[in-house]
Amino acid sequence: MNTPTHDFVTVEMRGLKAALVARAQTQRVSVSELVRSAVARDLGLSVASDPDCGELPPKAGRTASVKLSIRMTADEASQLVAGARAAGLSRGAYLAGLLANVPVLSDGGGRAEHIAALRVSSAELATLSRNIHRLTVLLRQANVEPARSYREMLDTLAGDVRCHLELAARALAELQPRSRGAGSTASPTK
Repeated sequence: MNTPTHDFVTVEMRGLKAALVARAQTQRVSVSELVRSAVARDLGLSVASDPDCGELPPKAGRTASVKLSIRMTADEASQLVAGARAAGLSRGAYLAGLLANVPVLSDGGGRAEHIAALRVSSAELATLSRNIHRLTVLLRQANVEPARSYREMLDTLAGDVRCHLELAARALAELQPRSRGAGSTASPTK
C-alpha cells in the first residue's frame, strides 16, 4: 500500500488552544504550521519544507492541476468570489489570471465586457462581409443600379475594418498575460 508518511502527535493544550488558533489566524498559517515552527525553533532545528505553502507533489508537471488550499480573511475570500463571478471564471482560473498578470483582471477591467465588444464588432464585420458578397454578385450580373446602394458602405469600408482590428487587438491584449516587468502593454501599430 502506498500511503504518505505523516508524523502525528496529539497534545493536551491545557487552555492554550484559543491563543494558538488566534496566533495562527493572525499569521495566516495553519495551526499545524505554527506548532511545527515553534517545535523546530525550540529544538534548534530548521524546518526543511512547508507543506502548507503549496509544495507540488513529485509527479506533478507544469500543466498538471493541483488542489491548493489558501488562507484568506472572509472579506478577501468574498472579493475573490465576486471578482471571479464578474469575470465569468472559476475562482482558480481567476486567481491564475491574476498571478499571470492578465491586464483585464489585474487592472479591474471587465473580461465579459471585452468579449461582448469583440463579439459585437465581429458580428458587424460579418454583416459587412455579407454585403460585400451581395455587391460582388450584383456587379458580376452587371446590375449597376442596385449596386449603387452599396457605395456608402464602400466609402467607409477601410475605416470599419481598421476599427474592428484595433478593437480586437486591444481586447486580445487585455485578455493575455503580461510580463511582470512590463508597465504597460504594447499598443498595436496601424
